[in-house]
Amino acid sequence: MTLVYLMDWANLLLRWAHVIVGIAWIGASFYFVWLESHLEREGKKQGVAGDLWAIHGGGFYFVQKYKNAPEKLPDTLHWFKYEAYFTWITGFLLLLVVYYFNASSYMVDNSKIALAPWMTVLVGLFALIGGWFVYDRFSESRWGKDNRIMFGSMVLFVLVLSFVLDLFIQNKAVFLHIGAILGTMMAGNVFFVIIPNQKKTVTQMIAGEEPDPELGLQALRRSLHNNYFTLPVIFMMISNHYPMIFGHQYNWLVLVVIALIGVGIRHWFNLKNKGHAVKGSWALVAALFGILLLIVLMAPKQIEGAEGSNAIAFAEVRSIVDKHCVSCHSSQPSSTLFTVAPKGLMFDDDAVLQANAALVQQQAVSTSTMPLMVSPDTPVMTDQERQTLGLWIAQGANF
Repeated sequence: MTLVYLMDWANLLLRWAHVIVGIAWIGASFYFVWLESHLEREGKKQGVAGDLWAIHGGGFYFVQKYKNAPEKLPDTLHWFKYEAYFTWITGFLLLLVVYYFNASSYMVDNSKIALAPWMTVLVGLFALIGGWFVYDRFSESRWGKDNRIMFGSMVLFVLVLSFVLDLFIQNKAVFLHIGAILGTMMAGNVFFVIIPNQKKTVTQMIAGEEPDPELGLQALRRSLHNNYFTLPVIFMMISNHYPMIFGHQYNWLVLVVIALIGVGIRHWFNLKNKGHAVKGSWALVAALFGILLLIVLMAPKQIEGAEGSNAIAFAEVRSIVDKHCVSCHSSQPSSTLFTVAPKGLMFDDDAVLQANAALVQQQAVSTSTMPLMVSPDTPVMTDQERQTLGLWIAQGANF
């Protein structure tokens, strides 16, 4: 068994585990936000913030929330924390396996500020750790406790951070790291704030003291942040499959716009849960308009002058493909990254290359996201070579 084969299994199993625990965490988070929004709050006895009746799976449920805490702790108290912890752990291990262990291919971009692979890994780690500390300190400032100021500051922070990261690492890695940074903030909120505050509340009750209500308010603020981070994080995690997104010239700006779209959709759901779907429809309309605007503005431009240009000889195209593509995309890859051709595309076969010309156009011409940097010594595909490929495809991709 080769190392590449074992790493593929590690990638698959970690990705599977990450999705499983992520669903559990997000599902619990969304449920409790829904629960908070649907509590009946009128006419309740003293000390009770609200209650709710529900039916599910053929049974009736009654849930009651206290304003601060019950008079007596129950014998069994359920906690929700390990879903968040294991989501972050599996996500970080996946980041190590896919990006950091293959930094020369997935992190280094020689067309940007030249860095050694280990230096790009340090950039990623510094962004993860530094992002949490900046967010955490600002959240506890007097400005961070104002939701509007907090929202505006987070938008500016993500904009600046994505722009800076785009100077040093590959576009795909920028999107992935912004998602990982927001995910780290979410997990950090659970580990450093929400669960410790809940433990302090329980400890105070055991000691016969009245729990400090500020502990609950602080935890609620962080839970609200997590709620709004969720949809942008999910999008960042799946964005690496779509080069028209991360491969755009202004990908850092596109990233922020997409994050805002996710926040807008989540805001509408939150208002809908409170019975204000129509009132909050502006957020949904703005999000949908933003998606439509991105689709229109980001559409790839057609190759100009294709009809008037001399026909591109296929031998020239074959030379470019052999130089930059077949180390991975062939029946027997020579790359250290793959044992089989990615997506089964074997470009050492002329017919396969011709049949997938539109995909080559998207990956290597319109977005310049391919080829990968297989090693620091891998030759960079020049703009002229990309132009040649684009002209050949525009002229019909003929042999």
